[in-house]
Amino acid sequence: MDSNVSLHSLSFLDHQFSTNFIPQKFIWPKDENQFTNQDDDQEQLNEPIIDLHGFINGENESARRVAELVRSACLSHGLFQVINHGVDLNLIKLVNNHVKDFFNLPIDEKLRVKRLPGSVWGYSFAHADRFSLKLPWKETISCFYHEKDSDFDSGFFKLAFGDEFEEKGLIFRRYCEAMTNLSLTIVEILGMSLGVDESYFKEFFHDSSSIMRCNLYPPCQEPGLVLGTGPHCDPTALTILHQDQVGGLQVFADNKWKSVRPRNDALVVNLGDTFAALSNGVYKSCPHRAVVNKTMERISLVFFLCPREDKVIVPPQNLVTSNRVREYPDFTWSDLLQFTQNHYRVDVATLQNFITWLISHQTS
Repeated sequence: MDSNVSLHSLSFLDHQFSTNFIPQKFIWPKDENQFTNQDDDQEQLNEPIIDLHGFINGENESARRVAELVRSACLSHGLFQVINHGVDLNLIKLVNNHVKDFFNLPIDEKLRVKRLPGSVWGYSFAHADRFSLKLPWKETISCFYHEKDSDFDSGFFKLAFGDEFEEKGLIFRRYCEAMTNLSLTIVEILGMSLGVDESYFKEFFHDSSSIMRCNLYPPCQEPGLVLGTGPHCDPTALTILHQDQVGGLQVFADNKWKSVRPRNDALVVNLGDTFAALSNGVYKSCPHRAVVNKTMERISLVFFLCPREDKVIVPPQNLVTSNRVREYPDFTWSDLLQFTQNHYRVDVATLQNFITWLISHQTS
């Protein structure tokens, strides 16, 4: 499939699709896109809204309560929201505005940073560079972030934002730094909730190499036919999401899809496959998807916490017992990343299929 042709001929910015004009490649099977409405009566996920103020300030009782709430959510569906998280809301607003500026550019300018095959870095229209069916109704920009990466500001952002790349790159760097700090706080809480030494996961992720992704979900005249993002679990360790007030995130819990109500002051946190393996399966990945709106576009900012690529994913010793043997073999984050980029389209069974693939390749 020629991604350039697809990008030009199917651009969300140039067409207002009706039922007869939504290309087949965007239409999802009913078993995957059922119950995609965003009506007020859509059942809401009963996730905890966790105040981090006391934990961040070292209050012991607050830390204990926060760990209990996180454990309950992670044993149930793997998602919670955090408030008083320490990330400047004005910074989030700035990043949102710059993301909108980019997505409003002409398609030819966005293609200057088109994602190349096998890469996470760059701009993608509906992942048309990778897939030909069940395309998500969205555009994305993605980039790697590492605190020691001196090219973060000048590589992607110089191509994406031209003369303004230094100012905008600095804002994105500040955002990623804030998200990294919050991520380390959250993995510390996760360790406490699992009865692991509180420094264990902070040390494991201290030199993380993470991914920032910005999504634009345009309006769709027939939202029941498409999905902004299909059902999946994130292969990464931890996801921190800021969603605007349009809403569209849904989690599969209690055998049904439930909506996650947006809060302007909150950040959504969900567990991914890598942390599920690190917890030896005590905690599971969060199955989720994104639906689209008939009249309003939606922007989401996503920060994926990942280990350094050569880190071996091994659970702490106290999570491996005679009653809970090793659920997953050793693997590196690079192994899983390459599997999802080159061999497999992420879904709700990515980790299980990756392990099968890994074992078969080790055996051969």
